Amino acid sequence: MITFADQAIIEVYAGKGGAGSVSFRREKYIPRGGPDGGDGGKGGDVIIQVSRQKKTLLDFRYKKVFKAGNGKPGGKAKCTGADGKNCFIPVPAGTMVFNHETGELLVDLTKPEQSYVLAKGGRGGKGNAHFATATHQTPRFAQPGESGQSMTSRLDLKLIADVGLAGFPNAGKSTFISVVSNAKPKIADYPFTTLTPNLGVVHRGDGREFIIADIPGIIEGSHEGKGIGDQFLRHIERTAIILLMIDVSIQAVPEPEKAIPLLLNELEKFNPDLLPRISALVATKTDVASDLTGKNRIQTLRAMADQNNWSFFDISSVTSKNIEALLNNIETVISKHNTSNEGDQA
Repeated sequence: MITFADQAIIEVYAGKGGAGSVSFRREKYIPRGGPDGGDGGKGGDVIIQVSRQKKTLLDFRYKKVFKAGNGKPGGKAKCTGADGKNCFIPVPAGTMVFNHETGELLVDLTKPEQSYVLAKGGRGGKGNAHFATATHQTPRFAQPGESGQSMTSRLDLKLIADVGLAGFPNAGKSTFISVVSNAKPKIADYPFTTLTPNLGVVHRGDGREFIIADIPGIIEGSHEGKGIGDQFLRHIERTAIILLMIDVSIQAVPEPEKAIPLLLNELEKFNPDLLPRISALVATKTDVASDLTGKNRIQTLRAMADQNNWSFFDISSVTSKNIEALLNNIETVISKHNTSNEGDQA
């Protein structure tokens, strides 16, 4: 069963403001005290906020309605009613919040603890003390509280990572990410072992690190919804660079020379902007591709990498062959990418 959730629709209701009070001062020796009705409290806001503890939108399958507290009514002696309690909605980093009815993007929550007021609470009504004048000294009315905002929102989650791994099922992506990072994906020798995206942090020493996203296997027609690749291809849109992972073992399906054009076609049809992010072609499972067929496949992929101006690595996650060289390359490319972005923003 797929337990990852990356889309949700929720309803939010901010709190209503409290009513203003109609009250008059009543004290000994002051038989005709003036109006002293206090204001109502403000209604609570509905606030959506990034939480480090949240990784998916799964919680919204079970709870779809969120309400903030109403403001309390004003009291006598010009006492203001208590404000309504805010409602906080925790979401993972990478959550995009849309107005479901208009399709407008309201906010893209990408930073830790970033928050956004999704629905504002109503103002509290003014008590009758506000309405006393020289000609109307005993107003017997006050304002009601205003209604809070409400809306239906769509949440879309796109994982945030530096590196995205793209490949067909059983291309060795999960094994690679389990070896180089802290991720613990399920690994098996049957198709679609990876049913959910996996994020792994690669620590390089001296505090340097980068994040890798292992996306479930792509198949031909993924961009049209076939298999499960279409469901998760959106997550690769957030990555700075993409690695194409190709199985060169005898069990490889499809054959490596056919896999490349198929992968490129699926990525381009889903989002053409993904193609320039491909930085390297990685031949995997070379520990079981030492025969002539495997060597020929590696040479074929090396030539294809040269044609497309990609870096090429033939690796084995089991024996660690060329793993360190690949990680060094990734770190260099990410550094250049980040430097380029900083220059564009300056």
